[in-house]
Amino acid sequence: MSSRYKNLKIFTGNANTELAEEICQYLGVTIGASKVTHFSDGEVQVRIDESVRGADVFVIQPTSTPVNENLMELLIMIDAVRRASARRITAVMPYYGYARQDRKTRARDPITSKLVANILTASGARRVLTMDLHAGQIQGFFDIPVDHLPGVPILAEYFLQAKLENVVVVSPDLGGVTRARDLAERIGAPIAIIDKRRPEPNMVEITNIIGAIHGKTVIMVDDIIDTAGTITLGAAALKKWGVNDIYVCCTHGVLSGPALERLEESPIKEVVITNTIPVPKEKLIDKIKILSVAPLLGEAIIRIHEDLSVSKLFDK
Repeated sequence: MSSRYKNLKIFTGNANTELAEEICQYLGVTIGASKVTHFSDGEVQVRIDESVRGADVFVIQPTSTPVNENLMELLIMIDAVRRASARRITAVMPYYGYARQDRKTRARDPITSKLVANILTASGARRVLTMDLHAGQIQGFFDIPVDHLPGVPILAEYFLQAKLENVVVVSPDLGGVTRARDLAERIGAPIAIIDKRRPEPNMVEITNIIGAIHGKTVIMVDDIIDTAGTITLGAAALKKWGVNDIYVCCTHGVLSGPALERLEESPIKEVVITNTIPVPKEKLIDKIKILSVAPLLGEAIIRIHEDLSVSKLFDK
């Protein structure tokens, strides 16, 4: 391990080992020796096979599918290194599961993202490093520091290199306008907004499109593509309104249920996602392009370790 980072140790659960290896490669360190397996009854078993006493420990684990399994691995790993006298423990969660349950929309709804914040803190995490939370206010659910990295700079870099012409950035809903504006500013394009209503979870009705889009090349940007209902319905509506090519991008490619089938059948030309969540080989359709967040997370880890500003990473 590099002498520069002698007190820095990186561990990973089973959620996204490829990303953890990429981050370690970027940092020039080796992944900490550990084993995350199961007892015969299915309980998670964690073994930390090297000393972490006095170390600055980062546990890399997105809480993507299977969410509960990956969350338990993260909590137990944090508890293990806390009990082994780590100096500071940062939970590196490129994707924060349960983020969509961030408020009460009906009577007796749980606020699960707050519950997860409480459990993480109770397990011994002293800082959280995450990307593109579904709702920015989740940072306030924690009583420990949260470094919240946007995915837009990585996506913007890709589209700048693609040199598309006559571009307009489209937000698939009113809630995503800030993200769309950030991308639009970075690539020098105007924005438009799809006005929609959601009568039920994973169901969308499009009522209007605000902005000039006719004859344009469109980039739709969101934080998550889950079942791809919002994005593909939006793309179909944009086609009716007379746009040319449609590109879609997001930070977290959840891609559950009918997502792949919907994307394949849609008029979308390319779907650009990042590797915060691992995409199995069987889900890698031709339309999907994956960008790596490893350099960004690696740089943020260095800055946290050396007590430098993380926000400097996003200066335009």
